[in-house]
Amino acid sequence: MEAEGPAGFPRHVAIIMDGNGRWATERGLPRVRGHHHGVEAVRRVARAARDMGLQYLTLYSFSTENWSRPQSEVGELFSLLRTFIRRDLAELHAANVRVRIIGERAGLPPDIGPLLVEAEERTARNTGQNLIIAFNYGARGEIASAARHFARLAAAGRLDPDAIDPALFETALDTYGIPDPDLVIRTSGEQRLSNFLLWQCAYSELIFVEKYWPDFRESDLAAAIEQFGRRKRRFGAVVEMVGSGSAYS
Repeated sequence: MEAEGPAGFPRHVAIIMDGNGRWATERGLPRVRGHHHGVEAVRRVARAARDMGLQYLTLYSFSTENWSRPQSEVGELFSLLRTFIRRDLAELHAANVRVRIIGERAGLPPDIGPLLVEAEERTARNTGQNLIIAFNYGARGEIASAARHFARLAAAGRLDPDAIDPALFETALDTYGIPDPDLVIRTSGEQRLSNFLLWQCAYSELIFVEKYWPDFRESDLAAAIEQFGRRKRRFGAVVEMVGSGSAYS
C-alpha cells in the first residue's frame, strides 16, 4: 500500500466513466452519440490529469457485463476503441505517456488484441504518466483468475497454500506493479463500484459526481482532487491528534 503524493495529492486516480447513454437519451440522441462525446471527455480529462502531474490515471471503459448491451452498441464501443488508439496513440506517446490495458483479452474481435498490444509495446519505455485502460474488465473475474492460478500451483506441488498472503496474491492480478488507487471518481450520480478494482479499492477514497461523463470537465477533476486532499486517510489505523496526546479511529 503506497501513500498519495505530496500535500495530499493523489498518486493514482481511477474513474468510472458512467452516464454516456443517459446523456444522449436526455437530449433525444442515440445512445452511441453519448459514447462519442464520452471519448472527447476522455481526451480532455487525460490531458488535464497530465497537466496536474497525476502519475497514474485508470479509466473504466468497458466492463465484462457490458456484453449484455445491444450488439450495435457494443460494436460501436469497439469502433471507438479502434479510433481512439489509431488517433490518440501518437499524441500519448509524444507526451511520454505509458499505456497499459487491463482486462480479459479472450473473446475480443480479432483485430482488437493486436491494437492493444501495439499501444502497450509502443509506449512501454515511456516514463511520464501511466494511463491504464480497463477494457473488458471485471474485478470478480480478475480475482477468480488469480485464485485459479495459485490453486494450480498448489495442486502441482509448486506452492504451499499457507504461503499465499495478500502480497503474493497481488502478483497474479492485472494491476501488478501499479499502486492502488488513492481516489475513485464515479460520474452520473450512481454510488457503487460496479465490479471495478474491488481488491485494489479496499482503502480508496470514493467521490461520486452528479454529472454524466460527457459533461465532466477539467474543473470537476480538480474539485475532486481538492476534496480528496481534505480527507483523513487512516487505512484502519489510529491517528494521533496533534498536540492533544489523544487518538481517534
